[in-house]
Amino acid sequence: MLKRIVALLLIVLTVTLSGCVSPTGGLKSYTDTSDGYQFLYPNGWIPVQVANGPDVVFHDLIEETENVSVVISPVASGKTLQELGSPGEVGYKLSKSAIAPPGSGREAELVNAEAREGGGKTYYLLEYAVKLPTQERHNLASVVVSNGKLYTFNASTTEKRWKNVKDQFQQVVDSFQVY
Repeated sequence: MLKRIVALLLIVLTVTLSGCVSPTGGLKSYTDTSDGYQFLYPNGWIPVQVANGPDVVFHDLIEETENVSVVISPVASGKTLQELGSPGEVGYKLSKSAIAPPGSGREAELVNAEAREGGGKTYYLLEYAVKLPTQERHNLASVVVSNGKLYTFNASTTEKRWKNVKDQFQQVVDSFQVY
């Protein structure tokens, strides 16, 4: 009888706990209704104010150099993302203008570039290996054009932590949407 009760309790506990697990477990949602975008970011991360910088930045409370950010830039009226170039071309331009501009002491290698469709918009997903004078980093970015603006969502961590956070960062970058 005791074995049956224990077995029943284990089944109930398993069903209850499996209902708590979701594909976005460990992530929180952020929405900017005035600029028209949203994304998920890891629990335990906090917003940071950056003067004359990105529209929004969140970083890990413990690993402070681990962060996500959104940069909004104007684009010529009526330009689409495809008119700015292929995923590889846009990724290369972004690496030279924002990630590792001349004189920054950084080097960026575009590791992967691909396009995806979502919500009637084209997004370019870009992956970089970045060398700084004191460390190596890994960046994932999602780039999209909407309402005459180029939105760049970037997630960055040290190369040392990349293997541990790769799947979560991919989920975070894939969550970025403009509307």
